[in-house]
Amino acid sequence: MSAKKKFKKIAPLKNLSLVDKVELRLVDFIKENELVPGDAIPKEMEFAESLGVSRTVVREALLRLRTLGMIESKKHRGMILTEPDFINNFERVLDPNLLGDDALMNLYELRMMLEMGMADVLFARKTDKDLEELEKIVEEEEGKLESGHAIFSLDHEIKFHGKLYQIARNITLQRFQILLLPIFKFVHEQGELNTEYIPSKVVSHRDLLDNLKVGSPESFRAAMRHHLDPHFNRIL
Repeated sequence: MSAKKKFKKIAPLKNLSLVDKVELRLVDFIKENELVPGDAIPKEMEFAESLGVSRTVVREALLRLRTLGMIESKKHRGMILTEPDFINNFERVLDPNLLGDDALMNLYELRMMLEMGMADVLFARKTDKDLEELEKIVEEEEGKLESGHAIFSLDHEIKFHGKLYQIARNITLQRFQILLLPIFKFVHEQGELNTEYIPSKVVSHRDLLDNLKVGSPESFRAAMRHHLDPHFNRIL
């Protein structure tokens, strides 16, 4: 028989306030009891007595969970467990003015990675109406270019790529993309793309649209990579 494996000891939690510890214990309680949204949870007094802390501490910990959308108070039922809207929590903090440069650049990169990975879903869920709407966006952009406007238009970039997110028909992805737009605009406006850089292959929105019409997820993914090449050059 092999010797019993010795595990390294888990380091104790440090620098946690009593409220922090109670908050973590309450989350453990929810998991251990396999509670699901709609289930009632014990009252403040019950938690306070079980944990050996004051109701004030329990109330503060529960307030944090309520802020996260994990619990809510219902008339005649007390507190119940709810399904947290994690995108709503992101909405509270994803403000360019509240984030540091590293966080902003990571989110900027995330947006590009999302668009590289959505090809299969786009081809599975696109409709003729979607393609018609993309056509209008591209025609509007081409009209601007013919009238002498700059080659890169942030507004049309947002319109075209925003429509791609809509085609994916994933509500969470759409909401997250809306959150990323201010980040993308903020980072982009901090400094122009390298105008001296010449991509190995220039792929326009027209090219992407044509590929979405008659291409494949693989060819679209490659086209999107070339389309985003100036942005990748900026960060890599």
